[in-house]
Amino acid sequence: MLYETIIGALEDKIVQQAVVTVLTPIYESEFLGFSYGFRPGRNQHQALDAVAVGIQTKRVNWVLDADIKAFFDTVEHDWLMRFIEHRIGDKRVLRLIRKWLTAGVVENGHKADVQVGTPQGAVISPLLANIYLHYVFDLWAQRWRLRLAKGDMIIVRYADDSVLGFESKKDVDQFLDDLKERFAKFGLMLNAEKTRVLQFGRFAAQARAKQGLPKPPTFDFLGFTHICGKRRSNGWFQLKRLTMAKRMRASIKAIRQALQRRMHDPVPETGRWLRRVVQGYLNYHAVPGNVDRLNNFRKDVARGWLHALRRRGQRGKMSWARFRALVDRYLPRVRVLHPHPQERFAS
Repeated sequence: MLYETIIGALEDKIVQQAVVTVLTPIYESEFLGFSYGFRPGRNQHQALDAVAVGIQTKRVNWVLDADIKAFFDTVEHDWLMRFIEHRIGDKRVLRLIRKWLTAGVVENGHKADVQVGTPQGAVISPLLANIYLHYVFDLWAQRWRLRLAKGDMIIVRYADDSVLGFESKKDVDQFLDDLKERFAKFGLMLNAEKTRVLQFGRFAAQARAKQGLPKPPTFDFLGFTHICGKRRSNGWFQLKRLTMAKRMRASIKAIRQALQRRMHDPVPETGRWLRRVVQGYLNYHAVPGNVDRLNNFRKDVARGWLHALRRRGQRGKMSWARFRALVDRYLPRVRVLHPHPQERFAS
């Protein structure tokens, strides 16, 4: 079958879903606990909680924020098939998976063969990615932690993004060198621009102050910026998680552009649409400690709506009183929707 796009045909998607349904229970019994991406019963917030609890309860002084460069485009098919054959013996399933991997694309009437990477948009791609990283990264990292780490070490992986915490600088430096060597064997490479080692944790601020260094740097993971903070009540360490400013600005810009396109739609219709959009945003981002940033998000969305309403016509501007009533009616108020990480992680 020739593919006009890299997205599989409907028939293939149905078969892929059937294969995923069969293979998932097999691999779920083997996947490790620190892997959270694209697995049943697991999600981004559980991964975020694992990072938060690990940093706050373990002796973490250094963080490795690791990102694999173009992971889904560089998975080597031969290695992936060897990994799958290690667990799956049904030749029909193996033949189907290899077919999906090598289906290729049609460009200008010519079929281009694909030698690496998982098919974008394919139902089976997330599972294949997890299988690849299970053998290439997870099992190896777990073994490294048990055999080579001299101090505490935490590991959290969500798809191709990983956050690891270390007690000692020597451990994180050695792990990073070993990881680069490990990845090279399987056709993978760390993204140099996004992979960082940073001093971070309960004692990072104090240690950096003694060295005359500024406050600890931050890192981003799954849409949140992680910051070394302090509790107002007693000054103890507190991990703060705020919506990434860059992504929030992009979301506000997209909403404002959509409001301009909807400028002449009935106000109730736009209000109901905006309520769904804002509530969806809050459902993900409304974690403890993030209320102030989300209130700013709500205010900026409201300003964008007001700007669109005032451009509707020349018969007078929208009054503040009338607009405030619209905001109160349609825009959800910000409140914390997620428990503290320790509560959910413990459960």
